[in-house]
Amino acid sequence: MTKIASKAATKLASAPALPIEIDAAGRGPLGMPAADFLRDYWQKRPLLIRNAFPGFESPISPDDLGALSLEATALSRLILWDRKKDRWTVETGPLPEDRFDRVPERDWTLLVQDVDKWDADVRELVEAFPFLPRWRIDDVMISFAVEGGSVGAHIDQYDVFLLQGMGHRHWQIDANPDQPVDFRDDAPIKLLKRFTPSHEWTLGPGDMLYLPPGLGHHGVALDPCLTFSLGMRAPAKAELIEDFALELASRTGEKERYADPDLAVPTDAFEIDAHALARVKHTLGGMAGDADADDALLRRWFGRFITRYRASGNLQPPKKAPTRAEFDAALAAGGVVQRHPFSRVAWLREGKTKALWFVTGSDIEGLRAKDAALLCRHDTLNAAAWEQLDDHARESVVALAALGHYRAIAPKKPRTPRNPR
Repeated sequence: MTKIASKAATKLASAPALPIEIDAAGRGPLGMPAADFLRDYWQKRPLLIRNAFPGFESPISPDDLGALSLEATALSRLILWDRKKDRWTVETGPLPEDRFDRVPERDWTLLVQDVDKWDADVRELVEAFPFLPRWRIDDVMISFAVEGGSVGAHIDQYDVFLLQGMGHRHWQIDANPDQPVDFRDDAPIKLLKRFTPSHEWTLGPGDMLYLPPGLGHHGVALDPCLTFSLGMRAPAKAELIEDFALELASRTGEKERYADPDLAVPTDAFEIDAHALARVKHTLGGMAGDADADDALLRRWFGRFITRYRASGNLQPPKKAPTRAEFDAALAAGGVVQRHPFSRVAWLREGKTKALWFVTGSDIEGLRAKDAALLCRHDTLNAAAWEQLDDHARESVVALAALGHYRAIAPKKPRTPRNPR
């Protein structure tokens, strides 16, 4: 069992009995106050929320999702299951234009990640989860499946909210704290070798299933259906250590080396003795300076790390860098300044009034905390919001526009009516 799965199972076993299924009944997507959900369910136990989004209508169609899977910069996968042979096949995008003319009638699923970066209406779904730190939300992945379509029984090492957008999907979960976690070695995706469901439900449009990390689950489409998956960013400990080590290494000068000016004649020339190990520890301990410097370095590094975008959709800088005057003119005319959907942002307080602002792996210092908060909170700025920013914040936005993170959008000109003939 993985450490994350083990921790989730331990919490599940030791927590007091609470309902695993509720009806939101117009009380918001969680069916309870956010603080209660975080206290009782978050990373502790699963929860099925009926009518989390009553009357939900999918903002995207299966055809829209299929068209997106043809894009070179979209992350997409087509997963097919041969029912007779229990054989799984995975095709990664971009898919050929005629691929969907050659799919079977059943038992296949199309997955597209980061749909919230491509579609503004899908992106609005994220606003329904204000109780989660925005930098923890990874993406909205959408799956379209025909009857029998599935990705098999598996676990995710992160929290996930599964919202049924169209059609019906039958879900099974294994909430057993001692569930075995070993994987099949004959499949191109990580499928559980053994899966014994403890609960099962059929979800319709507007129903939502929350699953903590490490919980086995299996969803099968009963008819053509769309499922929206809001996944969290949960870096592995090894990933954090590796990236932070690279950060420390980049700050280490060429002259900082292992040294032994106090070397004595060794008893055995091949032995790594206690004195040598002490020198190694001393060398590593001095890489980042004193304790305060270590803390400052860690804070800055983590902000850059957690906002770094992992894959597709690399930003394309404009051919000509925009100017502050162009931004001011667009806003004065009634336009807006818009952040690119692929730009990830966060901020970190520095002292009482200042902040570090992080944008897709970069950091900008010296901003007022209230300006950094405003820039993270709003992906579109109108003239009123622009006026609230100080000069440094505005110049920072313009500088980021040269890298493709922002653009000024002038208002659309009204069409001139044609004279009737």
